[in-house]
Amino acid sequence: MKLSKVAAASAAAVLALSLAACSGDASGAESEGYAKDADTLVMGMVPDQQSVENNFQPLVDYIEEVTGKNVELIESANYAALVEAAIAGRIDIGSFSGFTFVAAQNGGANLIPIGVTVTQEGEEPGYESVAIVPAGSDITSIEGFRGKNVCFVDPGSTSGYLYPSAELLAVGIDPETDITPVFAGGHDASAQKTAQGVECDAGFAEDAVVDVTGVQQGLFAEGDLVSVNRTTVPGAPLVISGNLPQDVQDELTSSLQNITRADIEAKGIEITEAFAAYFFELVPVEDSYYDSVRLVCEQTGAAQCTP
Repeated sequence: MKLSKVAAASAAAVLALSLAACSGDASGAESEGYAKDADTLVMGMVPDQQSVENNFQPLVDYIEEVTGKNVELIESANYAALVEAAIAGRIDIGSFSGFTFVAAQNGGANLIPIGVTVTQEGEEPGYESVAIVPAGSDITSIEGFRGKNVCFVDPGSTSGYLYPSAELLAVGIDPETDITPVFAGGHDASAQKTAQGVECDAGFAEDAVVDVTGVQQGLFAEGDLVSVNRTTVPGAPLVISGNLPQDVQDELTSSLQNITRADIEAKGIEITEAFAAYFFELVPVEDSYYDSVRLVCEQTGAAQCTP
């Protein structure tokens, strides 16, 4: 089976607005290799949660500090819009998911992964896609999702749709026809709607939201969600544009690879609670690290893998 492009139409409209917002003199930008100009780095963000700017502001501040350039943070309204912006060359640096990175590359985006985030000291890169149900639910496994309203994050989300789709297919559940999919728009929204148990009988979200930040932000109380399955997902890459001048690429790579929370804090930058939950260190990563995402794309036949 082939998973449909649910967000294509809305993404096109959002993309037009986002590109207009971050574009400067087009001919100058193209000749220099910058998305906007030589004084500005346009940073695209996966719209994982409601407060992306708060979550990632310490990293933005650090990049400004070490490069001396302004960082213009662009939060796309959905994953497809971020992919299309990358393909159009309107992003210099970005925090992607594994799925959006692979999809953007498949669409012709010139992106180079320079690192992957690690959330705790000593951990390997990667995180978990968590299948969740409200407390008190009689669903005890993914097999129980059949015939239910199931919350996903976004059709372009790695841990909030692509890997969950593969998990459902593995137990004989078609994620388009055997359930009623509900796209919440973010990991926090997916977890919250699942905890409420009104729109969604079950759902998927990343582990940090389910285990830490959802409770911290008051989206649901501890114990409101029960995990019925966990799947390891490749860590989210920090990418840079291969269109940038080589010296800028080299500066970004050397300045950002292997940085830790402590390095950021040492620059006098305030570490937010939300950022601390997601970021301990950025470790180098090769493009081949995301081959498992490419494999899941093949297994699911997801149309979002080839924009």
